[in-house]
Amino acid sequence: MDLQNLYSKALDFGSLTVEEGSSLFRLAPLTELMYIADQLRKKQVEHGKVTWQIDRNVNTTNVCIANCKFCNFYRIPGHPEAYITDIETYKRKIEETFRWGGDQLLLQGGHHPKLGLSFYTGLFSQLKSLYPKLKLHTLGPPEIAHICKLEKKPHREVIAALREAGMDSLPGAGAEILVDRVRRLVSKGKCGAKEWLDIMHEAHLQGITSSATMMFGHVETIEERFEHLVKIREVQAMKPADATGFLAFIPWTFQDADTLLARIRGVHNLTTPEEYIRMIAMSRIMLPNIRNIQASWLTVGKETAQICLHAGANDFGSIMLEENVVSAAGAPHRFTSKSIQEAILEAGFEPQLRNQQYEFRKLPAVMEEQVINY
Repeated sequence: MDLQNLYSKALDFGSLTVEEGSSLFRLAPLTELMYIADQLRKKQVEHGKVTWQIDRNVNTTNVCIANCKFCNFYRIPGHPEAYITDIETYKRKIEETFRWGGDQLLLQGGHHPKLGLSFYTGLFSQLKSLYPKLKLHTLGPPEIAHICKLEKKPHREVIAALREAGMDSLPGAGAEILVDRVRRLVSKGKCGAKEWLDIMHEAHLQGITSSATMMFGHVETIEERFEHLVKIREVQAMKPADATGFLAFIPWTFQDADTLLARIRGVHNLTTPEEYIRMIAMSRIMLPNIRNIQASWLTVGKETAQICLHAGANDFGSIMLEENVVSAAGAPHRFTSKSIQEAILEAGFEPQLRNQQYEFRKLPAVMEEQVINY
């Protein structure tokens, strides 16, 4: 394929096919890919700032029957380390989050076989009653699919009940690679690709904003990565005209430390910094209808993430006052509110605190600096 024609199509915000995207990923010099993606970022994100967020990942439960081959966090039902988070723990963690300048919980857990819709609606309602200003970025399509299965109810009904109870937005969790061949190998117990996408579309129909993710660098092919990107783009194109749909896309690398994929199948994360930067650039190019592209400093580290800001990314995501799932598989990187701003400045950009809707926030006049101890 002619690279110049593909560059022109990308710069015109054209929708590249799987074949065109795969070819561009493989053949284009990295500097040229970075330039194209950076030009698109400048057009789509006119303020030129790099946004970041303060929130906390709190797990409702670590009990899960999905048996994902890349997860070290879950425990089977009846395991001595299994838990369901109690309300006093939520209260302590929320009050710490407010003191540290946060405004939101990213609230997720496992596929607990006994926690149905009433558990989640009751929890969300209670948290909103106790903390009316708290934002809840909650669950993910696989968890919603699991609740629907337990309750024998359609996506529409379950999502509406969760929204009414206090769900503010829907994370892009559990996407992995949206190709069922891959999902059968790495996350067989989760919903299939079509159901993941259908749940996101239903959320958009109900006015709920969401994010989309991709975990790559395991058993997928390059073409399957681009199938994933095209499917995300197509669902975004289906949203109502007055809806935002996907606010952001976040690609991140498989973390392999002591996972079943590594121990039994011998699958390891061999993604180089250059390959991650290429995927960031291609995410910007392949997704002209999603404004924000986030660099996953948690999985690739500060230096690679900083380069990504010159390759199409415009967001550094959250400092994650707490994160247990990806860290359990070996992700070692950490930021505080001070150090994430320093990293953005070092990369040549102005840092801007935001909320989940990508609206600018002012730094609280009085806030404690988190001490990282996890």
